Amino acid sequence: MAVPFLPPSPPTPGAEAAQGLANSDSYGGGGRGGSSCDAARPDPPHPPARGELASKRVDIQNKRFYLDVKQNAKGRFLKIAEVGAGGNKSRLTLSMSVAVEFRDYLGDFIEHYAQLAPSQPPDLAQAQDEPRRALKSEFLVRENRKYYMDLKENQRGRFLRIRQTVNRGPGLGSTQGQTIALPAQGLIEFRDALAKLIDDYGVEEEPAELPEGTSLTVDNKRFFFDVGSNKYGVFMRVSEVKPTYRNSITVPYKVWAKFGHTFCKYSEEMKKIQEKQREKRAACEQLHQQQQQQQEETAAATLLLQGEEEGEED
Repeated sequence: MAVPFLPPSPPTPGAEAAQGLANSDSYGGGGRGGSSCDAARPDPPHPPARGELASKRVDIQNKRFYLDVKQNAKGRFLKIAEVGAGGNKSRLTLSMSVAVEFRDYLGDFIEHYAQLAPSQPPDLAQAQDEPRRALKSEFLVRENRKYYMDLKENQRGRFLRIRQTVNRGPGLGSTQGQTIALPAQGLIEFRDALAKLIDDYGVEEEPAELPEGTSLTVDNKRFFFDVGSNKYGVFMRVSEVKPTYRNSITVPYKVWAKFGHTFCKYSEEMKKIQEKQREKRAACEQLHQQQQQQQEETAAATLLLQGEEEGEED
């Protein structure tokens, strides 16, 4: 908050106190001028703080990354800046809600990276002369911004490339965008720094309206479907309950559609399999009936033939 300009005046104890306050970092710092200034002017309303609220620096290899939480009239947001060895800068801007989703995606990339096989030696990779495709890709669209995330690999190793484009409006197209590249070895450290800022400065939102839970009973089991939310987002807890034990899994909201599609896919496949099995059983039963009928006809013909032969002998 800016300190009001004090015009020159003869030195007085009050002026000296005000000057001491002007040279301090903030109001109410314990100096003698704090009480003098507070008494001279009424307490103003407390608008939301603006400017930079917090900053973290993460060093990965020869790069520096700055994560700054800022606030303006529209609310809080996060700026991520990459500073290379030559001093070149690239910046991304994310709202705090997008930062939460971005943190979750970073967790997915970290898990995927941990499961990858070791990188090929640079000379072998170059000898293959094949284009390097992304090892994993995701994208995020919010309002007029798009974020593309690609885990890639080159001769220097694996890295996560994050590119942001901004739609300027109808007929204006998109801006060229900004891109940063996070070396894969530092993804955990970067994610943890981001998570700390979100925990400390994430905007508290009103409790989300969530659907009521439900349950269903199958044989001696009961399944409960409960929807909840926490700082990581909305989730569903699916619990399997029997008289002797209870087991549950947690499914994030972002994969509900994939889960539903997977269940529907296997449900359709099982219907086809069961239909084939029914047709096969029906065909086997029909064949068995035909064979049984043939056996009965053969036995009847044999008996008839034997009766005719006995009549001729008499």
